[in-house]
Amino acid sequence: MIDSFINYLEYEKRSSLHTVAAYRTDLEQVQEFVRLSFELNDLSKCSHTELRAWVIDLVEQGLTTTSVNRKIATLRSFFKFLLRSRLISSDPTYKLKTLKNPKKLPEFVQEMTIEAVLEESVYEATFEGQRDRMVIEFLYLTGVRLSELTGLKWDDLNLIEDQVKVLGKRKKERIIPITKSLKQNIILYRKVFEERFSKIAGNSYFIVSNRGEQSYSMMIYRIVRHYLDLFAQNSRRSPHLLRHTFATHLLNKGADLNAVKDLLGHASLAATQVYTHNSMEKLKAVFEQAHPKA
Repeated sequence: MIDSFINYLEYEKRSSLHTVAAYRTDLEQVQEFVRLSFELNDLSKCSHTELRAWVIDLVEQGLTTTSVNRKIATLRSFFKFLLRSRLISSDPTYKLKTLKNPKKLPEFVQEMTIEAVLEESVYEATFEGQRDRMVIEFLYLTGVRLSELTGLKWDDLNLIEDQVKVLGKRKKERIIPITKSLKQNIILYRKVFEERFSKIAGNSYFIVSNRGEQSYSMMIYRIVRHYLDLFAQNSRRSPHLLRHTFATHLLNKGADLNAVKDLLGHASLAATQVYTHNSMEKLKAVFEQAHPKA
């Protein structure tokens, strides 16, 4: 039965080698489980009870929710194949429920830590050093996405109006204000930029490689990881962490949720509301520390 299903994946669905190998492994695992636990040698004879027992066993082994759900998806595909092939009369996975993923709050960098990361003395007074500083500062002080930063050009910056035009998802433009400190550092960065690559053309990319070429995702990742590694204790040190930090710090300071939504370029308020949980945790901590009846 398993071999027939694997052949179907390989030759009819033309699934990747990785997918086929994963499906085979999952099915061999459940087959071994029901053989040892229920003395069932034919996987197609399994009922909901045996399959549910296997899922429970996976959870008790400590597998992640994602891994368990992937294995459940394998079972469903296998038994649907048997049902379509008229090898079984009913699908035992019909009542098999996937596990709910625990909601994770977005990580963010503490204010004191981000201040240390942005300290001028951390960066060398070279083009590379000032470019790296601009990457960290721009991500944190504007909340732009990685792709928005790599696509940014000098023409998008308006230092007279103290704002930057960003091209976001679905090619939707938005305007983000620039703080005075960021404006001053953009001017300093422009100076070292021109010293390195001569006069800037308006359509030149804002963040470039050491050779003056458009920056790319892995380059920005390396820059962010390098400097956050010096101070931050977060498990994930990525450009998106600075976007989370931007939103969380604004909300912690009492910023309007709709304003933060517009700054982030979110299509709906629901996407922004996840950051209010971090603010609520801070409020709860203050309440428990200060209220006499807490």
